[in-house]
Amino acid sequence: MPDVGSDLMPEITNPHDRFFKEVFARKEVAADFLLNYLPVDVLACLDENSINLTKDSFVDNELATHFSDLLYEVDLHDGSGAYVYVLFEHKSFPDSEVAFQLLRYMVRIWEQACRQRQLKKLPPIIPVVLYHGVVNWKISRKFSAMFEHTEALGPFVPDFSYLVCDLSRYNNDDIKGMVLLKVTMLLFKYIMSEELRGQLPEIFKLLKDLSARETGMEYLQTVLVYLSKSTDKINREDIKEALEIAFPSEGGEIMPTIAEEWIQEGFERGMQQGMQQGMQQGMLQTARDNVLDILEVRFETVPQSILKRLKEINNPDILKMLLKKAIRSSSMDEFRKIMDIILE
Repeated sequence: MPDVGSDLMPEITNPHDRFFKEVFARKEVAADFLLNYLPVDVLACLDENSINLTKDSFVDNELATHFSDLLYEVDLHDGSGAYVYVLFEHKSFPDSEVAFQLLRYMVRIWEQACRQRQLKKLPPIIPVVLYHGVVNWKISRKFSAMFEHTEALGPFVPDFSYLVCDLSRYNNDDIKGMVLLKVTMLLFKYIMSEELRGQLPEIFKLLKDLSARETGMEYLQTVLVYLSKSTDKINREDIKEALEIAFPSEGGEIMPTIAEEWIQEGFERGMQQGMQQGMQQGMLQTARDNVLDILEVRFETVPQSILKRLKEINNPDILKMLLKKAIRSSSMDEFRKIMDIILE
């Protein structure tokens, strides 16, 4: 199959994006993910040992704060080839338009593949959404669910299905794979949760067998850097305590290797915290006002119950989604029902 990627990987600035790509760019981790999380009948078509990472990203720049992606080439047992496209959604709630985003990216993949060589048939793409938000994924996995149409128009509605690996639905024992994959998936599962502090010692213990090897120490450093930049659920002392529990003899030696980075991170946070909090509150209020303005323009009167709920929302992603729904809803009742589903 052709390499559909560009020569250079795009600059990675989001900590979730960086950690995802550093880990899943490892061939053994990617193959392990397919082996443990693809449906058995799909996996039976693939030679997972043939998986190769391409170099391109198809996520739009404006969505890069919410999505990361990786594209793998893989051989099929019938001698042809396919792609596995993994879209990592690092938001606290599911995006109702993810199927549309997937379609856009899949078309770009096919376009690039066609440019590489003359194709009589398009290679299949297996789209997989890796989701680690705090709300369960309840959105339909079929593209056709985005349409409202009569039965007569059904043949003209395009359709495909995508797979969802929803970590919010997994118990710890259900998360499978080798150590690198399992630790990564557990971190993704808890990174937005208040349970992260209590889970860290057990997550670190999984790395014990790897800690003596160079790759193990490299991965541990990657994990610690990710934790230092991606969450406000824990602090330096929480990580130090978890390391000491997981590595009783080595814990005190591991921390100094990242102490300088933590000190710098803490210094920068201290300098910026007050300003960031003020800016964040201002942005949230603007987002609330935007939703309210649209509702007032379209429906004139906004019930007090909806006003009250808008004031209680402190998640800019949810407010952004509600703004889109305010524009598209045909009535205030429809908007209220959508709001109930989103905030459920």
